[in-house]
Amino acid sequence: MSTTLDQALVTDLAGRCSVFGPEDTGYDATRAVHNGLIDRKPALIVRCRTTGDVVATLALARGAGLEVSIRGGGHNVAGRAVTEGGVMIDLAEMKGVTVDPDRATAKAEGGVTWGELNGAAGKHGLAVTGGLISTTGIAGYTLGGGLGWLMAKYGMAADNLLAVELVTAEGEVLDVGADSHPDLFWALRGGGGNFGIATSFTYQLHPVETVVGGLIAHPLDAAPDMLRFYRDAAADCSDDLSVFAGLVHAPDGSGAQLSAMVVCHIGDADVAERELEPFKTWGSPLVVEVGPMPYPVMNTLLDEGYPAGALNYWLSSFTQLPDELIDIAVERFASVPSPMNAILFEHFHGAVTRVGPTETAVPHRDKGWNILIPSVWTDPADSEANIAWTRETFAALRPHFGTGRWLNYLGDDQADDAIRAAYGPNYDRLVEVKRQYDPDNVFHLNHNIVP
Repeated sequence: MSTTLDQALVTDLAGRCSVFGPEDTGYDATRAVHNGLIDRKPALIVRCRTTGDVVATLALARGAGLEVSIRGGGHNVAGRAVTEGGVMIDLAEMKGVTVDPDRATAKAEGGVTWGELNGAAGKHGLAVTGGLISTTGIAGYTLGGGLGWLMAKYGMAADNLLAVELVTAEGEVLDVGADSHPDLFWALRGGGGNFGIATSFTYQLHPVETVVGGLIAHPLDAAPDMLRFYRDAAADCSDDLSVFAGLVHAPDGSGAQLSAMVVCHIGDADVAERELEPFKTWGSPLVVEVGPMPYPVMNTLLDEGYPAGALNYWLSSFTQLPDELIDIAVERFASVPSPMNAILFEHFHGAVTRVGPTETAVPHRDKGWNILIPSVWTDPADSEANIAWTRETFAALRPHFGTGRWLNYLGDDQADDAIRAAYGPNYDRLVEVKRQYDPDNVFHLNHNIVP
């Protein structure tokens, strides 16, 4: 443990928190995040249990002059939750969730995952837009915008945020909302972890109980036609229907390459059947596994493809899905080096596109698609090949991209131009808020807005 830390304060924290130094049992497991490519070693990890613990740990780190990182769910691909040689403030044990069914709201602490929040809200037939992978933490996801199955009906997670409890760089605890620190509230809805440590989130929930969802899969040789059909058919989707598509591998471990659509309809069953029929009956599908399920189950369907500890390298951008991009994507996927890699197309339409690009700090409000290339593999010896394939595929597709980048998909090596593309026209206003609340850039282990 670094000698620059005040050992009396460390001892005090250890009396009420789980505290780990490099020599302690559990240190390596605690510093690990979802992306196994991240291998950094903090001087100290403090698993906080209360907001007071967060304030004390932040004061300890700042007093020692050490870098601070914040771990919510630890799912972000860039791995900025882990500092090298600094103090990692870990919220993993802050798991409180309170649902008010009468007001249709939920308050959840910063260590909660979407599986946990979905389960708690689902007991009351309620939900809010959440992560496509249930092990994703609510914190970084929401601060980065939060896309998901419900966004066409109810907007992003950030659009449903009512309040945030935030610990500032000076250790002040703020209750942030539309009527309290409104400039900061605007910035927290899409500005990432730049402004403080979010210890709790309060969301507006919506009545969502049973959805009709699942997988429709075709052979890869149908991909050019299927993706063109998908692009055109998606233009007619109601707000109740979200359809994402992708070039993927069969989940049975065979390595078979597929073109697939994943559907989620949150309306009445008879309407769902009618609106899903074109997607279910197009072409000659290999698999049509679509049916009613609880919404929390819908948000687990992709979990197995993204196991904790696997190595990840992702790139993404926005597109209108022209024919040329489709053909390049199919050609590139044929040479993919890992049976876990994919090229995914996430459709933006409905409520998420009816919010202005500067109403929140999330600027990505145009109808279209976010194209994500999530490369996932398990053998470190394969890292070079997978990273190279991802970069080369992104470069081949780039002439057909728009200007935006999705904040939470930015990797650890993304340059300033990608960060500015993620914040878009909101960047300058975000800088002003950053200067007000974190002028010393204490919270810089993120896709940083430099004050």
